Amino acid sequence: MTDSHPIEVALENQLMSQGVYVTDFETGDDEYDRLEYEVVYDTATVTPHEVGTVVRTALKLDEERDDWELGGLEVVSRSTDGNRRGTWRIDPQWVKELHETISESGFSQLVLDTISHDSGGN
Repeated sequence: MTDSHPIEVALENQLMSQGVYVTDFETGDDEYDRLEYEVVYDTATVTPHEVGTVVRTALKLDEERDDWELGGLEVVSRSTDGNRRGTWRIDPQWVKELHETISESGFSQLVLDTISHDSGGN
């Protein structure tokens, strides 16, 4: 099934109701797409909860859409005042191996291990 909205709009629509506001999304020429978002959480760094929210949404859209395939994803998290809270990523190889050689919990841990906290930076 293909959504009538571009992937960035579909991603934004699904994340907005969960407190994650997409500020920039670019499909990459290489294996990584780039996502930047703001959260309304009162924490200075990236949380596992927000990473899980974005990952579950991206995986769901990957399953639902014919016009977009989740590969690698490089992510920047910001606070509502624009401060950079941290970064994290999904490696394209992990997506390929999900359910084959990597379990869902193993996949989650790989992604969580990439979190870099940039508290208070721009």
